[in-house]
This record gives sequence, C-alpha cells and structure tokens, in this order.
Amino acid sequence: MRSNYKVAVAVTAGVAIGALAVQGLHAQAKPPVYFVAEIDVTNPDAYAKEYAPKAQAIIKAAGGRFLAIGGSAATTGTVTAFDGDPPKRVVVQVWDSMEKIRAWRANPEYVELRKVGEKYAKFRSFAVDGLPE
Repeated sequence: MRSNYKVAVAVTAGVAIGALAVQGLHAQAKPPVYFVAEIDVTNPDAYAKEYAPKAQAIIKAAGGRFLAIGGSAATTGTVTAFDGDPPKRVVVQVWDSMEKIRAWRANPEYVELRKVGEKYAKFRSFAVDGLPE
C-alpha cells in the first residue's frame, strides 16, 4: 500500500509542476502586434488581380495572419463608418512581433510587389501593440 501512496504523491506533484510550467509560459508570452492598413483603391480590378493575392501570399509566408479584410476589391467584409468617411479598403493583420512585420516589409519580393500596388492604390498603414491577456 505504501508504494501506491508514493506513486499517487509523485503523480500529483508532476501534475502541479506541469500546471505551474504552463502558467509560467503563458505569463511570458508576448502580446501580439496588430497591423492595420487603410487603402484607397483607385483601380479595384487591377488591384485585385495584380497585387492583392500576391501580397496576401507573401504576408502569410512571413507569419502574418489576416483578421479582417473589407471594402473594394475584397471578397469579404464591408467597411462601416461611425465617424468620418470610411476608407475604401481596410485590412487588419495579427503578427507575433514588430520584428516580423519589419522583416515582411523589408522583403525584396514584397518591396517590388508594393510598386505594383502603388499604381492602383494609396496606402496608409500602422501597427499597434496588443494588450497582454
């Protein structure tokens, strides 16, 4: 019976240590960074064909995840204004860090593609740190 007691104590201690380790890892996790782009699309057809799909593929490959896409040249979501005029297109992405956003923006393939996008749209973009959970 004594060995069963030792096993039960060992299992309980293991579970407690594991739970503390998981909680510690969650506490150390950095909050995400959100990237928001307001895009004034001047040629929706060309933007949708020549720029958007390629840009989205590069963003996904770099680690960005799309939370929302809406407006012209979009197959999803609408943009609803509450104050002022709405942008023609809005994209919201989530990233693990500001460094990953900077690396994506400096990627030579994206830099060249952006020149194509600027023929069909004007961009205003910014990033904001998320709040810790």
